[in-house]
This record gives sequence, C-alpha cells and structure tokens, in this order.
Amino acid sequence: MLSKLDQLKTMTTIVADTGDIESIRAFSPVDATTNPSLILKAAQLPAYASLVEEAILWGQSHNRMASEIADRLVINFGEELTRIVPGRVSTEVDADLSFDVEGTIAKARAIIAAYEKRGVWRDRILIKIAATWEGAKAAKILQAEGIDCNMTLIFSLVQAVACADAGAYLVSPFVGRILDWHVKNEGKTYTAETDPGVLSVRQIYNYYKAYGMQTVVMGASFRNIGEIEALAGCDRLTISPQLLDELAKSTGDLPRRLDPQTAAAHPPARLSLDEKTFRFILNEDAMATEKLSEGIRIFARDLQGLRELVSKRLLAAA
Repeated sequence: MLSKLDQLKTMTTIVADTGDIESIRAFSPVDATTNPSLILKAAQLPAYASLVEEAILWGQSHNRMASEIADRLVINFGEELTRIVPGRVSTEVDADLSFDVEGTIAKARAIIAAYEKRGVWRDRILIKIAATWEGAKAAKILQAEGIDCNMTLIFSLVQAVACADAGAYLVSPFVGRILDWHVKNEGKTYTAETDPGVLSVRQIYNYYKAYGMQTVVMGASFRNIGEIEALAGCDRLTISPQLLDELAKSTGDLPRRLDPQTAAAHPPARLSLDEKTFRFILNEDAMATEKLSEGIRIFARDLQGLRELVSKRLLAAA
C-alpha cells in the first residue's frame, strides 16, 4: 500500500519547510520554503559550512557589512535549494520591513536580481512577505512586475482576502500557531476536525474556490500529521522533515478532504476591503493580531541572529 505521503502527493503539492538541504533530498518535494529562523538554524550545521564560508569570503573581499553578507548567505541557501527541487524556492524579505511598502518592494527586487545574476530566474523564486496591509500593497506592485509573492504569517481570512485581492501568487496560513494560541488561551483539547488552524485553512480555501480566486493556498506550520491529513487536497502544504518522515512511514487510506467543487457549493460571505476595514477586522481577531505581531518579532529576531552569526565569523576570520 502507498504511504500517506505518497497518497498526499497525488492530490496536493508538497513543499519542504526547512533549510536542511539533505532533508529535502530525502523526501523529494516539489518546492522548498525557508524563513530567517530556518536559515539561522541551518547556517550553524557543519554540513553547510561551505555556504557560510563563501559568503564570509565574499564579504571580506568586497568590504561588505554583516547585513549584506547575511543576505548573500540566504541567497546561497536558496540557490542550492533550486538545484534540488523542480519547482519554487521561497526567500523571505526582511521582517523589519513588514510595515514598509517601498522597503519591501526594493528588497524583493534586490533578491530577484541576486538570483538572476546567478542564472536563477524569477519563475523559480517566490518572495515571502508578511501578510500585513503594507505587505499586500507591496505584493500588488511586485506581482505586476512578474515577481511572484508568498504571503506568510497568515492567521485570518481577512489577511488572506487582502492578499488575494492584491493578486498574490500564494498565501501561507499558519495552522500550528493558530492551534497554539487557542490551546494556551482556552485550555481545550482539539481533534484534527475541530483544530482551529485546520478550520482556518478550510475557510480560506473555500472562500478562494467559491469566488474564483487564483491565489494558491499553502497550509504551513503543522504540529502533527493529523492536521495535514485533515487538509489533504489543499493546493499545497509545506511540511517539516520530521512530519514528512512520519507521513512516509504511515499507511492506511488518506481521503481527500478539500475539493474545489465542494468548496464552491458553500461560499462564505464576500469581503470588501479598504485599509481601515482590514485593520478593524484584524484588530477584532485577538489571535490573528497577536500571532502576526509575534511572528514578525520572531523572524526579525532570528534575522538579527543571522547577522550576529556573520559578524562573529568575520571577527574570527580577521
């Protein structure tokens, strides 16, 4: 019998949620996605010392700052990933630009230019942007330039709708982090069917399919394979190596749970958004407001951690 991972691959595009290149080789996903936290962790592993060393030597020879060297290191990882996966690699804009439209646009263009200088064209890259109002505005401009965007840190329907209205290529609702908030604040135990993160992704998926929105839904941040199984059929799912391994070792029937035809039959109410409406609806959702802010803080912290790692390496090499 096919493993649950193999069954899942027949109905959902699998994306590896890791900076660990060897794990990606092991599970043969279509795409790969990273973030500052994952890159910081991977950069400290001996297996990727050569990628770090190249960035350090480049920085020394070109008299570059630690932030510029950290940017190059991120591109080094991304380029390596494009050699392994046949599809897209997601690279994240600096989290401290999450409320800066022009800064986000400039950084995204710089990332694409850095990849294209290496012969990695924009059709292989997704630019990850936090799903703030400013992020959605930046994505609209970037999409018009042919730069596809992965809108990350999505915790609510209103964020997903704003991103789809902007024409974003893909959204990443964070299933596990939504569950974490509800467990902490409500003290309940959830099954896969009652999991608030699962229900959030299903709501977004149903909305998009009901109204013919082309933006891809990619569930992310899973805590267990039950959440993944409950979203079988979603456009894409980005999954950690640990959970990919569990799915690969699991057998039994895996039924499709999300389907465009079924989704379109039960459309949620249509939202009409401007900035003040977006901000008010998001503000009314305590979970989404808290988790979005927390996510930006964590990514900004780990980006700073990556820059500090580079600074230490520079001092050691001096």
